[in-house]
Amino acid sequence: MVFDDYKLNYSQCRDLLIKRVAERAPSRIQLLAGPRQVGKTTLLLELAERFGQSAIYAAADGPEAALPGFWERLWAQAENIAPRENTAIVLLDEVHLIHDWAARIKGEWDRIRRKKIPIQIVATGSSALHIGVGSRESLAGRFERIILTHWPASSLCNIFGVTPEDAVHSFVRLGSYPGAFGYRTDQRRWSAYVRDAILEPAIGRDILALANVRKPALLRQVFSVCASSPAQIVSLQKIQGQLQDVGALETIAHYLALLEEAFLVASLSKYGPRPARRRSSPPKLVTLSQALLAVVDPRWVPDEHSEQARFGAWVENACLAHAWNSGQRVGYWREEPLEVDGVLEGSWGKWAIEVKTGIISSSDIKGLMEFTRRFPTFRPLVVCDNVSSPDVSRLGVEAISWRDFLLAGPLKKVFRTRVV
Repeated sequence: MVFDDYKLNYSQCRDLLIKRVAERAPSRIQLLAGPRQVGKTTLLLELAERFGQSAIYAAADGPEAALPGFWERLWAQAENIAPRENTAIVLLDEVHLIHDWAARIKGEWDRIRRKKIPIQIVATGSSALHIGVGSRESLAGRFERIILTHWPASSLCNIFGVTPEDAVHSFVRLGSYPGAFGYRTDQRRWSAYVRDAILEPAIGRDILALANVRKPALLRQVFSVCASSPAQIVSLQKIQGQLQDVGALETIAHYLALLEEAFLVASLSKYGPRPARRRSSPPKLVTLSQALLAVVDPRWVPDEHSEQARFGAWVENACLAHAWNSGQRVGYWREEPLEVDGVLEGSWGKWAIEVKTGIISSSDIKGLMEFTRRFPTFRPLVVCDNVSSPDVSRLGVEAISWRDFLLAGPLKKVFRTRVV
């Protein structure tokens, strides 16, 4: 997976697309990828409404797409609109469902470039798998990829009007799928939505349709192991030992990569100066939406007070997933017995973070301090319950509450604790 600043939330993605389609046409094709049910179709419809008669919205999964001549009529309509409105904007939803879609868009784009017809193209797919397979092979040099990621907690505040406190608690327990948010008080309906509209289509259709999956049952089992191990470092051998359908380690590694491409699970690598050593280290498994943890775990969401260990693991998973979804390069570090929960690089800067709920002591940050001693370009940061608690204040390192971290990352409000 490519980590960059084009992994955006809904409002950032909308603003960027508005800016790009306003460029002189025809500019490069905008390919919008992302998880299921995060608002890609809603975004295209919003653009269609914004640009009015200049825009053409076409859904490849709609009934009209199955009619003969659909493709030809679409581009003929765009060519008619372009001179009248100065620019035509073609908005193609679920483009991967069109047979040989990448080659067909390439042909149209090359033609309108050659004829200098002012047409802009925005296309969406359900995952990086869908967009990546065709774009990397057929559209090299002709496209820019934007990833609309899982919503951050701040988007729940902005869109649904909930308080920041309610947003982060809902984010940790149930994730942030906008379509599921209205069902959050009804466990049965909420679970059915996440399972039927998100998880099953992603694993049962998206990955199987576009990747080499010889053992679909094994793929599901690998995902279940990942979702049952939030923010845990797990060797491939240990994953293999938990599977009913045993597969080769290479197959398991391949399925982990597919789950990451589908925005379900990230396999974090160990940070280190030598790439070969990073690749040979066991991955740290981070489920990219808390909703997936909740729908898989038969115990349902953990109670903050009576299940402190499990709740702490969910908070750590939420913090690392938030960083990954925000476009940061996320890893971990471990040299027995020392460990750092997260090593972050990107637009936020370079941070080594320790995520800790409950009481925290100096022994809990030994790994953090050793890592930053070896790699002084990283700033140490404790992500905790309460930065003003006495146990945090005496540590002498920067600290932030996990609630603030989930709202805006480490730059929202970092407190310098004092040494006593």
